[in-house]
Amino acid sequence: MTKSTIIKGNAIIIKDRDGNAIDDIDTDMIFHNKHLHITNIEEMGKYTFGNLPGWEKFPEIATKGDILIVGKNFGAGSSRQQAVDCFTALGINLIIGESFGAIYKRNAINSGIPLMIAPKIMNESLKTGDSLKVNLKTGEIINLTVDKSLALAEPLSKVQIDIYLAGNLFAYGSRIFQG
Repeated sequence: MTKSTIIKGNAIIIKDRDGNAIDDIDTDMIFHNKHLHITNIEEMGKYTFGNLPGWEKFPEIATKGDILIVGKNFGAGSSRQQAVDCFTALGINLIIGESFGAIYKRNAINSGIPLMIAPKIMNESLKTGDSLKVNLKTGEIINLTVDKSLALAEPLSKVQIDIYLAGNLFAYGSRIFQG
């Protein structure tokens, strides 16, 4: 399957019960440490956000191709790879956040999941279920549901795009060394 630098999908916006962004979601909230014995990526999805109050049923609402919208410092904490792989298992296409934990960001990029930083994304009038079109090269985000351009995200670097298009860092490295 050929990947595109234009991603379309439905938004899932992670907010609390009062409609506010949930900042500082750490890797234990994304994928609880009691499930670390699971090594098969396909099995990890059903435990996503199992330790995030109000979002325990996330695996039941997420569908392949969705775009996750998150607040500040998403993925803070440990270098737990399962906190990235659980989104791969669910088929999440892209994560757009106000900011990311540094280790989490690197793990996601290396795993071929594009992360985009959009510092004002939680201020946009977005709803879960809105259809989005996102350009990884320019950072343009369009809400197709209401035909409106949103706050720009930081575009991915050339290397980030190359890793994403290759599938992950290992596949990208193999292409480079094969010349």
